[in-house]
Amino acid sequence: MKVTLSALDTSESSFTPLVVIEFAQDVKEETKEWLKNRIIAPKKHGGAQLLFRPLLNKYEQETLENKNLYLVGASKIRMLLGAEAVGLVKECNDNTMRAFTYRTRQNFKGFDDNNDDFLTMAECQFIIKHELENLRAKDEKMIPGYPQAKLYPGKSLLRRLLTSGIVIQVFPLHDNEALKKLEDTWYTRFALKYQPIDSIRGYFGETIALYFGFLEYFTFALIPMAVIGLPYYLFVWEDYDKYVIFASFNLIWSTVILEVWKRGCANMTYRWGTLLMKRKFEEPRPGFHGVLGINSITGKEEPLYPSYKRQMRIYLVSLPFVCLCLYFSLYVMMIYFDLEVWALGLHENSGSEWTSVLLYVPSIIYAIVIEIMNRLYRYAAEFLTSWENHRLESAYQNHLILKVLVFNFLNCFASLFYIAFVLKDMKLLRQSLATLLITSQILNQIVESLLPYWLQRKHGVRVKRKVQALKVDIDATLYEQVILEKEMGTYLGTFDDYLELFLQFGYVSLFSCVYPLAAAFAVLNNFTEVNSDALKMCRVFKRPFSEPSASIGVWQLAFETMSVISVVTNCALIGMSPQVNAIFPESKADLILIVVVVEESVFMIDAICGICILENDFRQQ
Repeated sequence: MKVTLSALDTSESSFTPLVVIEFAQDVKEETKEWLKNRIIAPKKHGGAQLLFRPLLNKYEQETLENKNLYLVGASKIRMLLGAEAVGLVKECNDNTMRAFTYRTRQNFKGFDDNNDDFLTMAECQFIIKHELENLRAKDEKMIPGYPQAKLYPGKSLLRRLLTSGIVIQVFPLHDNEALKKLEDTWYTRFALKYQPIDSIRGYFGETIALYFGFLEYFTFALIPMAVIGLPYYLFVWEDYDKYVIFASFNLIWSTVILEVWKRGCANMTYRWGTLLMKRKFEEPRPGFHGVLGINSITGKEEPLYPSYKRQMRIYLVSLPFVCLCLYFSLYVMMIYFDLEVWALGLHENSGSEWTSVLLYVPSIIYAIVIEIMNRLYRYAAEFLTSWENHRLESAYQNHLILKVLVFNFLNCFASLFYIAFVLKDMKLLRQSLATLLITSQILNQIVESLLPYWLQRKHGVRVKRKVQALKVDIDATLYEQVILEKEMGTYLGTFDDYLELFLQFGYVSLFSCVYPLAAAFAVLNNFTEVNSDALKMCRVFKRPFSEPSASIGVWQLAFETMSVISVVTNCALIGMSPQVNAIFPESKADLILIVVVVEESVFMIDAICGICILENDFRQQ
């Protein structure tokens, strides 16, 4: 028998809460009632047909704070029909991957009418988010109680409520029992082991799981570099010019590891079903604004903004601002070199022990200034990219990533290129690389993990004291959980995490031939990074909504671009080395030709590896 959405019950008073909606404190009751009716209304009447109730009942609301928190859930059948609506791909009994449909549910592996584990909690929360975001205005011209909050047919109600400040936030709840199991297998016991990537995916979704999968893969890929670099560092420590062999290995390593990752990533996302998942049509991003009109492609009424205005903002404002920031970064770099000259002169004049320590001070100060400038520029880049008024979230992210990567690359690596190819001082290059790498890793661990965790622990203690002081008969466990989680910081995505790995990849692949311990320090950092990031996801930030992903997206291109720059840089360093120059003492043209041939050969090896991996994947399919 075919089950329709109209047959579902949305009046259950007790259900497993999956998502929390928090209204502003002074929101009118008619607005809450209107949204509640739209959420529980049948799909055929334009509703989401979900389960909805306040966190506190009427008696509890009279005696407690936090009256504006509401819980959202869904029945099992509603979830399964929602899985079909969002196009989730699942494994069938014949081991093929197909889009799930409720009618053929018995054909899917692991499905049972009495089994509630067929859909992961992350998938259930993603379905609820999808249904809430697809609540559309019908004939309403405004949000009830707020005439200034205009609506038009097809507008997402939730996005309008968020941008109007009527709804403060919507976030998914943690499952404390499942979270405890995940923590026990993930990071609570420090050991050298693989991460439970499939369990991370089941709890947080594919986007988070892919980040941790890439972090783990990149860390293990660094181990050969660290193993080779350690004896190289110990036995050739004082001879800064004997780096040709290590640079040659660097050439191959930086290109091959990214091709191998592509295959591993494809295998994971195929198993999870997201590789074959159809891309949904992108709605205009919440911050997009313009004159209301008809979209010529979709035929829907939505804000329209001329592309020429956006291009003018990009090229006449954003681009000059980015160039000005790049110039300022170079200016700060020259101040750093002046400090280096001053510290070196002071040491040569006195020769004491404290002046030898002082030699590292300019690099440490410069590393701290770089981190500060990167973070300040990030805020400016976000403001500019938002002001450019991109229609789609993907376009917004691409422009933001481009701005941030260009500045971070110049800010972090310009001084190293200057030392290597202008000053040609390999001793100073080694010192600067070591200081920049180690200082940035320490600062990132403190700012991104330790400080947020300490603040969250203090807040958790305060919340528990408040709940224990309550004299009211309520579900204190759920109440405490919701109150605690609503005050947690919001996880803003994997942007900063990938950016940190991108810069680390640059430090290792570009100049580690003159400082072979770079890879070893990166490995040590990443082992602690896995645990600190896991702690951050589980205990510091709100649980993020799951987002299906088929790859690491634009970051794959960013790492590949860095790999190309690495090949060119290492070839140039090889060409500058005394050993290679001794082979061509007279003819510099022959030397340049050999370097170019080596460079092109590496690119050819990279292409061959990509083709071989692709052919192997086709054979397996």
